[in-house]
Amino acid sequence: MRPTRQRSAAVKEFEEKVIQISRVSKKTKGGNKIGFSALMVVGDRKGRVGVALGKAPDLLAAIKKGVKKAKKKLVKIPMNGTTIPFSIIVKKGAGRVLLKPAPKGSGVIAGGPVRAVVEAAGIRDISSKILGSENQASSVYATFEALQQIAHLVAIKGIKLKSIAETEAEEKAKVAQLQSEAKQRIAKTSVEEKSKTVKKIKRVSTTQVKRNKKSLKETQTKK
Repeated sequence: MRPTRQRSAAVKEFEEKVIQISRVSKKTKGGNKIGFSALMVVGDRKGRVGVALGKAPDLLAAIKKGVKKAKKKLVKIPMNGTTIPFSIIVKKGAGRVLLKPAPKGSGVIAGGPVRAVVEAAGIRDISSKILGSENQASSVYATFEALQQIAHLVAIKGIKLKSIAETEAEEKAKVAQLQSEAKQRIAKTSVEEKSKTVKKIKRVSTTQVKRNKKSLKETQTKK
């Protein structure tokens, strides 16, 4: 019996997304020269993302060139927990994009081209709006420019950011505080209800005693 070899599946470090593929033809003396261009987005879902356009006579070659160029243009995106630190509006060419931070659990509220860039960067919670051209390429370039500007501003101003662990700890502390407050309210309401019931019983008993005395007096007077 031959020993069986276990093949380990190679895990890709970067996630590659094809945004737009264009077929380009150029007229020359020899005839039409056909080529392809592929707009690629590359990210590791841990804060790094890159965007590039690859051109080649073959489609696969264009995609490979785009991926290679995008890996050279990787940018580290600063994140405040699972979202961006502040809102920003950026215009790049015909594209104009609005990016806003969102609370944890809201998810990625974005269109197709913006979603591709944001998810590749590893941003889990964000709200966005495409304000300019609806062309996918222009929206992708505008989104990438917005993330670059966020990184630049954070580096210049020295904005303090919270990690995912810190935000989770804060949320757990808030939940624990709300639970304790709810328990205290329930305890107070139960004590108040008990006191109300005791008062009601005392009132009923006193009224009953008075009625009994009254009835006894009436019977005595009749006799």
